[in-house]
Amino acid sequence: MLDSSSSPSRTARPREGASNWLRASNGLGAVAIACLLLVHPTPASAKVQVVATLPDLAALAEAVGGDLVEVTALAKPNQDPHYVDGRPSFLIPLSRADLLLVNGLDLEVGWLPPLLTNARNAKIMPGASGYLDGSLVIHRLEVPNSRIDRAMGDIHPGGNPHYLYDPRAGLLVAEAIAERLSTIDRDHEALYRTQLAAFSKALTEVSDAAMRKFAELPEAKRQLVVYHQSLVYLFDWLGLKEIAALEPKPGIAPNPSHVADVLATMRKAGARVIIQEEFYPRRLSDTLAKMTHGEIVNLRGGARFEEGETYVQRIERSSEALYHALSQ
Repeated sequence: MLDSSSSPSRTARPREGASNWLRASNGLGAVAIACLLLVHPTPASAKVQVVATLPDLAALAEAVGGDLVEVTALAKPNQDPHYVDGRPSFLIPLSRADLLLVNGLDLEVGWLPPLLTNARNAKIMPGASGYLDGSLVIHRLEVPNSRIDRAMGDIHPGGNPHYLYDPRAGLLVAEAIAERLSTIDRDHEALYRTQLAAFSKALTEVSDAAMRKFAELPEAKRQLVVYHQSLVYLFDWLGLKEIAALEPKPGIAPNPSHVADVLATMRKAGARVIIQEEFYPRRLSDTLAKMTHGEIVNLRGGARFEEGETYVQRIERSSEALYHALSQ
């Protein structure tokens, strides 16, 4: 018998936690920054200070900026980016930042705004030259064409926000980062463009090679089940088809009846691969995999930026793991 997941619905936002203190008062944020800076004085550095909400954005910034930038990622790859606790320590890099990179499309809406308010850095507020929303330069998918409400689940009104799984979108964001860094640091504009060109070449080679490999798979082997509907950009890039999602609606925890329907769909289609990000629960996926003699691809939620993984490496490793599962 298939049991429902014990995970709560992800539609309740923002989550209570370490970010609560940020909402107490604007004055508290100012005092906190002052105290923290006494402990962690600003380093004497000519590098452009970049803060990225997501590790993929951080990896893109480092690829383009190289030694000219100092990059901090707020979220970790094993965290659901919808729900990141706004830690007091985030205020230090935000207060010093010359450039803030955000994913946009309301992905960070539950945790970033109070951080920006309390960081008190006019350079990185929305509309300023130090604020860059990557979603403004990509081709958005799943943009609702009708009125939406919470009964539909975790639907983003501007479109699906998980575009960094597609390296073609990643390259567009890298180009925007290079342009913005060139504006902030005009003395090194030529170097930013040189580094962008090298990154573009490496990423395009990996992207094109993966597309060719996946195109050779039979159509039946390109059908997958997902946990959360966050991989539409990945599937668009590699020509894959989502036949079912374990969440009945985005952000709504699976229930037994729906999981039984997913099992029936997998058996009918002959699909055997379930793909999900590493921060989602595995119990139901493991059960379905056993019942269909299938396999789970536990996808990284982003580059292991703090461990030195680049965006190109993250894209290559993710596509290779997925290809290995589908080609069996």
